[in-house]
Order: sequence, then C-alpha cells, then structure tokens
Amino acid sequence: MTRARTALAMTAAYLAVSACGGSEPVTAPTTPPPPPSPRPSSPSPSPTPPSSSPTDSPTATPSASLSPPPGGTASPQASPSAGAASPPPSQTQPPAEPPEFAAKVSRVARERLPYSWRKGCPVPVRDLRLITMTYWGFDDRPHTGELVVHEDVADDVVTVFGRLYGWRWPIYRMVLVDVYKGDDFDSIDADNTSAFNCRPATGSSSWSRHAYGKAIDINPRENPYVSADGSVAHRNARRFAERPVKAPGVINPGDKVVRAFERLGWEWGGSWSGIKDYQHFSKGGG
Repeated sequence: MTRARTALAMTAAYLAVSACGGSEPVTAPTTPPPPPSPRPSSPSPSPTPPSSSPTDSPTATPSASLSPPPGGTASPQASPSAGAASPPPSQTQPPAEPPEFAAKVSRVARERLPYSWRKGCPVPVRDLRLITMTYWGFDDRPHTGELVVHEDVADDVVTVFGRLYGWRWPIYRMVLVDVYKGDDFDSIDADNTSAFNCRPATGSSSWSRHAYGKAIDINPRENPYVSADGSVAHRNARRFAERPVKAPGVINPGDKVVRAFERLGWEWGGSWSGIKDYQHFSKGGG
C-alpha cells in the first residue's frame, strides 16, 4: 500500500513540473514532413545582346523578306525594314566604247576596178592601194569604208582619216566609185567620199589628180563644187554653196580638216580662186 501511494505521489509531482514549463520539457516525438518534390529543371537561356534578340523589342515583327532564299540563309541585318521597298538592281549596261581607228593597206585587184581603171590611165593598177578603214558616220556610229589611192600617198590618207575618226568628224559614205560604175556625178549625188577614178579634170581634157590616185573628195554634198558664177550642179548641195557653213561634215576655211591635210602637203580646192571645190583635197596640185 505504501509503495503504491509513493508511486502516485511521484507521478503527480512530475506532471505538475511539466505543466509549469520546466527546463527539461518532454515532447512527444514527431515524424518529419516529406521533402518537397523537386521542380522540373529547364536550361537557362544564354544571354544575348539586346540588339540581336527579337523578343527584346515589343514592336519587332518578323518580315517576309527574312525568309531564307533557296540554298541560302537570310541575314536580318541585311534586310530592309518593314514597309521600305528596296530598289531593283540596275539593268542598264554602260555604253560600249567605240572601236579604235583601224586601217589596212593592201594591193588592189584589177577586178575591184572594173569601171574606174582602163587601159591608157596614167597609173598602173600595181601602183594603186586599197585602204580599208573605219570612219565615223553621220549616225554617230563607226563604219568600215574603202578608198583606192596611189601607194605614195597611202600613209598620208591613213594619218588624216585616223585624225578625223578620233575627232568623231562624220563622213556620210565611203565606197569605191565603181559602185556607181565610175560615174563621178552619181557618186557625188550619193554624197560618197571617194578617191581614185581615171577621168579628166572637171571642164578640162587633162587628167584629174583623181586619175593618179592622189586626190580625195570628202562629203561632196556638204562640200560642193561651186562654179565661178556661184552655181552648183547638184541640187541637193546648193544650200552648202557658201562658206562658212555650220553643219556636220562641212569643211570650212582654216578648220582642223584643212590643217590636217596641209600639214602633209595636200592642197584644198576650197582655197582656189574663181571656182571652189570644197570637197577636193589633192597632193601635187590640181
């Protein structure tokens, strides 16, 4: 009995001490809460400069021009901004430079001179030369023409016509007078620049310098033969009868065409007294 009371008394005292917050409280053991579930991991975006990130600008919108072309990748930096039209590539090619002056001097075959040469002419065919060369036309384009001259003056002719071409000084036509069956009137009427033609001088029974291959008629319409009375045989040339005349292909006193021939010892028919043969240049007079 006494042991039982003693045990009850000790239990009561122990409970009293716990109720008063003693220094050694006894707490019931508790089960720790489960650890939180791990959050799904996601890779951190690599930092990019603001200018290269399309999401940094709320107003940026993709442009259709950024679509990569077949076989390549479009570059956003090279693309025009939205709404700006890029100019189409220019399709205009730079104008081609005209060819340089070219001249070929060769022997001329008798067959090329069926009308302009005949037996009894003062110069044999073997002394004549065919010059094939470029000239500047009235259409502002280069052309290829032919003149027959004496071999002694071939170099002079190439030199002068090379200068004319360099100046873009126009010549209307340049074919052999044989195209007109040797008819000087028809050749002049066609405004043809020509040289050799075995014929007498105008109004004379003596050989013309053309019969020797040492005379050239240049643009005979623009530079007509004018008689002492002022008349012109070719109707299409009458408006060019007086000098000076400002027009393409015209030869005026003292101009660069006259000087180019004079430097090489050639005479101009436009400086004759009485008649004026503005088309005519000759070496050795006449």
